[in-house]
Amino acid sequence: MTDLCAEDLATLYAKPTPRVIAKARPAIDAHAKKFIEMSPFCVLATSGTDGSVDASPRGGSVGFVHVAGPNQLLMPDRAGNNRIDSFRNVVEGSGFVHLLFFVPGIDETLRVGGRGTLSADPDLLASMVEFGKPPRAVLNVAVSEVYFHCGKALMRSKLWSPEKVQRSVMPSISQVIHDQTSLGEPESQEIVEERYKTQL
Repeated sequence: MTDLCAEDLATLYAKPTPRVIAKARPAIDAHAKKFIEMSPFCVLATSGTDGSVDASPRGGSVGFVHVAGPNQLLMPDRAGNNRIDSFRNVVEGSGFVHLLFFVPGIDETLRVGGRGTLSADPDLLASMVEFGKPPRAVLNVAVSEVYFHCGKALMRSKLWSPEKVQRSVMPSISQVIHDQTSLGEPESQEIVEERYKTQL
């Protein structure tokens, strides 16, 4: 197998149309704002000092990411595994972040890029209580680019299809990690889900 180089790409792909280039906007407009306010889930991508890239899922109630202005997003951070790879990248790495927003039932997605900073201001944390808890920190994104992706990827994947995989086809995450590391005690999916409910 031969790896492609930059010159090869031009022979394989046509140039994007002017419309595709123009759809990348410098700020959050009314359509993007509505989409973010309907979204309960996004993926946060960051880059580290060594050039590594981290992408992590983020979720909450509908509209959990707050549109504070046409060039500002505020994302509360909820309980997780405490690796904080994304946040280390924000404070130690490039500071560049990208968010990919999803809305269940809509095949299009929204991409938002900019620079991130972190805040643990008590008043800000208190204003974002969810699931009975304030966030531990808030990611403040200075937005510089916003654009919608067409729905082809989600249409191909049938992501919103009512036909769903039964959870039982995979062992619990606890069992998976135990098998991989031999650390901790394996737990059933039911026990894992009950614990999740207290840690949201």
